[in-house]
Amino acid sequence: MPTVEQRAAQPYVAVRGHVTMQTVGHVAARVSEVFDWLGERGIDAAGAPFLRYEVIDMVGVLAIAAGVPVAQPVTGDGEVVAGELPAGRYVVALHTGHPDTLEAATRDLLDWAAAQGLAFDVAPGPDGEQWGARLETYLSDPAEEPDLSQWRTELAFRLAE
Repeated sequence: MPTVEQRAAQPYVAVRGHVTMQTVGHVAARVSEVFDWLGERGIDAAGAPFLRYEVIDMVGVLAIAAGVPVAQPVTGDGEVVAGELPAGRYVVALHTGHPDTLEAATRDLLDWAAAQGLAFDVAPGPDGEQWGARLETYLSDPAEEPDLSQWRTELAFRLAE
């Protein structure tokens, strides 16, 4: 069952990419580059890696950032960019299951929010839906949990003010 929670702003670093629903994994796989970048600079991660869906066109192209939270703002360079997840109220749900089942879990979260009369921080744009903050945070470490059906993923979507 989703919940609504208040969150503080969160700095992060990420790599960005444009993908389709079928190729989301291409950006997700690049999170290791972000961890390498942090390690080279002696910066610790301040949480689990995530995908931030910035622009969504389910039948076209999505703009996604594969990121890692950091304790303090940093300056990106090269392929790694710095950003900040905005403070605000988020609808949050924990999903346990194979990554292939995240689309259904997302639909459930969206349906639950609609039934509650909640509106998300999203607006139509020329390339698709522009989201203020729509996250999938990967709580399971594949090295520790190789069974994809046991992976835990947090969905967190920012609500409109």
